Amino acid sequence: MERINLDAAGIDSGSASRFVAVPEDRDDQPVREFAAYSADLYRLADWLTTCGVRTVAMESTGVYWIPLFQVLEERGFEVRWVDARRVKNVSGRKSDVADCQWLQQLHTYGLLMSAFRPDDETCVLRAYMRQRDGLVLQAAQHIQHMQKALELMNVKLTEVLSYVTGTTGMAIIDDILAGKRDPKQLAKHRHPRCKNDEATIAKALTGHYRAEHVFALRQAVIGECAAEIERFLEQHGPRDDGRIPPPPEPPPRASKNGLGFDAYAHLFRLAGVDLTAIPGLSTTSVLTILAETGVDARRWRSGKAFASWLGLCPNNRVSGGKVLSSRSQPCVNRAARVFRMAAYGLHHAKSALGAYHRRMQAKLGAPKAITATDKLACLFYSMLATNEVLRRHRPRSLRAPLPSQKAHRSRARCQAARLQARPRPGHLNRLFFGSAGTGRPRLVGTALLCAFDPSGREPATGVRSRAPRAA
Repeated sequence: MERINLDAAGIDSGSASRFVAVPEDRDDQPVREFAAYSADLYRLADWLTTCGVRTVAMESTGVYWIPLFQVLEERGFEVRWVDARRVKNVSGRKSDVADCQWLQQLHTYGLLMSAFRPDDETCVLRAYMRQRDGLVLQAAQHIQHMQKALELMNVKLTEVLSYVTGTTGMAIIDDILAGKRDPKQLAKHRHPRCKNDEATIAKALTGHYRAEHVFALRQAVIGECAAEIERFLEQHGPRDDGRIPPPPEPPPRASKNGLGFDAYAHLFRLAGVDLTAIPGLSTTSVLTILAETGVDARRWRSGKAFASWLGLCPNNRVSGGKVLSSRSQPCVNRAARVFRMAAYGLHHAKSALGAYHRRMQAKLGAPKAITATDKLACLFYSMLATNEVLRRHRPRSLRAPLPSQKAHRSRARCQAARLQARPRPGHLNRLFFGSAGTGRPRLVGTALLCAFDPSGREPATGVRSRAPRAA
């Protein structure tokens, strides 16, 4: 085989050390071990520069590869982050030295493909969004901590409000953290739909605000992450050129796990198109997807390749011309999870995507129908790549079915019931066949057909017909 990358190195990363292999003619000791401390990582980069290495292949092992990846990128190396499943077949006995040598050998012959990693700004946004997801998952515990801190201050907010984390409750808690203690001023945040009046709420807000309990309440409120995300979106990305359209009307219903700020303008500025026009995607969903994929759609060659990277398409395994399995490939992807949740919400949607989801659900079942609705991912890719606006239209499946469509469906059901169907103009027939056990006829379909037995002489048993109603 022809050697493609002559200046290639392989690195096997671990929690305590890194094993590095370079070409044998570059150093007397082509395989070396470096510790995981920051000073040793810089010494590793210096040694690769001395050996004339230009490109490095490293295996993805937990999060141990990230610090070394960033150091090598800063030094100007071409770093390839390789999926561990593609390089696990090491020849001979497995060891750390053999792993790094195997990576170096495969990379020399150009047999390794780099896994996807977004740009640096997207990595920062992704870290913020993943931190926020972790806080949302622990929101129930934080709410309990807030309620405990309020009870210790004898602030009976849970007795006068249905939800402490609602509009009124969070407004009062924010003022308490800001240093306000007047119960009458705090009670003015009462929402008109609250059952209790301002006097009752003010009576419940008369408490003993000790400093340690206010500190515990401040630690339980997790609004700092949303503020940091908003600050990051304001500082990064292209500037506003005045072409951002107004938000769609009517605005979507606010979610209790929403971002806490209006991200519509920031998302349009980053993507160049309103991605929230896709059914099932909100501003929080779009921001989560962009934090995982970035705004550069050219990293994938097509929408189908994008759906394959998400794991939302069949993974056909063919051997000898026979499909052994077509199950989707197991993939832990946060963006794919968002698309699955959006597809789950299309069951009652009066749109083309909703009609497609219902057809797939009737054909494949609910779990497979959610995965089969990868059209959301393809639509997201096309809008992000071309900056074209989504065109809405009323699907044919939502209109009244044509007589030919009903006839085709009824003919198929007659064939399944072993009945021979022939057209009979001018009559609207109901096709029945006896159900097992009860002997009572069950409706098959209604169409401009008449069912006969295979001999064609007399109507089959259990078939009834009637004339069409007068207009």
